[in-house]
Amino acid sequence: MNETIAYKKPTSLYETFDRKGSGETCTHYCPGCGHGTIQKLIAEAIDSLGIQDRTIFLSPVGCAVFAYYYYDTGNIQCSHGRAPAVATGVKRTRKDAVVISYQGDGDLAGIGMTEIMHAANRGEHITVFFVNNAIYGMTGGQMAPTTPLGLKTLTTPFGRDYGRDGRPIGMAEVMNALVSPVYIERCSVSNPKDLLRTRKAITKALENQIEGKGFSFVEILSPCPTNWRMTPVDARHWIDTEMSRLFPVGLLRDTEETGLCAPHCVPWMDDSQLLAFLEGKKDPVIETGARVPGGTQRIQIAGFGGQGVLSAGELLATCGMNSSLSVTWLPSYGPEMRGGSAHVSVILSDEPVGSPLVERPDVLLAMSTPALDHFEPLMAPGGLVITNSSIVNRPLRRSDLHHVAIPATTMAKEENLVSAANVVMIASYILISRIFDLDTLRRCIPMVLRKKDLLKKNIALVDKAATYVQEYL
Repeated sequence: MNETIAYKKPTSLYETFDRKGSGETCTHYCPGCGHGTIQKLIAEAIDSLGIQDRTIFLSPVGCAVFAYYYYDTGNIQCSHGRAPAVATGVKRTRKDAVVISYQGDGDLAGIGMTEIMHAANRGEHITVFFVNNAIYGMTGGQMAPTTPLGLKTLTTPFGRDYGRDGRPIGMAEVMNALVSPVYIERCSVSNPKDLLRTRKAITKALENQIEGKGFSFVEILSPCPTNWRMTPVDARHWIDTEMSRLFPVGLLRDTEETGLCAPHCVPWMDDSQLLAFLEGKKDPVIETGARVPGGTQRIQIAGFGGQGVLSAGELLATCGMNSSLSVTWLPSYGPEMRGGSAHVSVILSDEPVGSPLVERPDVLLAMSTPALDHFEPLMAPGGLVITNSSIVNRPLRRSDLHHVAIPATTMAKEENLVSAANVVMIASYILISRIFDLDTLRRCIPMVLRKKDLLKKNIALVDKAATYVQEYL
């Protein structure tokens, strides 16, 4: 009795690949390219593990950029080299998702070296498949970080030279220098034996993520006959005889214990709240110990270097955090240590803050006249401007703003601590806005202003500012 064996395409791949036209069944890859083989192995693993509905496939710029035409899963097309960063956000938002970062050597080891190193070092709970074909394949065949010495490419027409270009980078070995990854293996698709090994490695890397073990990295040596200027058969032979000597296949790490990586933060929004946020509806309010006038205040503190502008922003932000508010702190300063312009943006909010940029301040603490000149025109109508009247001696030019003048530098000099004018300005703002009480400021001063011998004087200036505001305002 003859037995019939039926072969079919993995369910997690589309039946047709419309990238090349309606009803097409061929991919866009060149003849002999390894991407098609690797992606089929990944699709088979997705099917066998039953994770098609949970899988999110990330494909950045490169030969695999059109993976969303092939995989019937969640798909995100990422900027060049940034797939690990996107994967981090996706996994921390959707912790039950199985997130695959699929990257080439130019993308991962070149453009995206920073992203992959830090994602691996953080032990992100993702799976990375690194396709090493030793060249920038999609953009004409330039030298990549993994290009072997002597190999001729578009940018090395006489071959890669050690003195000029350095040596190729072994990414699996680089990953192995980090403590956090739980699984690292280098495989190949050059022959049937290595294909079986690669199939097992792909499945293992996905199982690790499903089991919550941590970061898995699989490097796969893959042929690029077009840019290597070889036939498909010769390209696979070249992997076995040349490329494998430079990048030896094998297991570098397999940590069996679970829970070695910290369980990354769980998002505070559930799915319905997240959808409401993305649709522009009102955000869920976080319960806090303080309330911000108007829900959010965008504060600009500005002056010149040496006045403690950045410390003032840090102090205000610390008070906000200690009151369980949502807070951002964004400094900006020139190259001068003293005398140059300096300003810091602080946002205090009852709700999550989407961006730290303050383009239309609600509050301005101007510690110098140039600071007032620059930021007054940018203020939101009805905003509050507090000026250091010891230095700023002009009135406001706008009539739609509230102005309070505080002789901050003079008061600080009276305590023989002229650098503490910033504390006077912050104390005055807290008193006027009533955003939190002065005890919060007193608690936070030692956290930010760490010179212990000056703490008493700084706290004394809080009381001095309170007396001035109550008596004169």
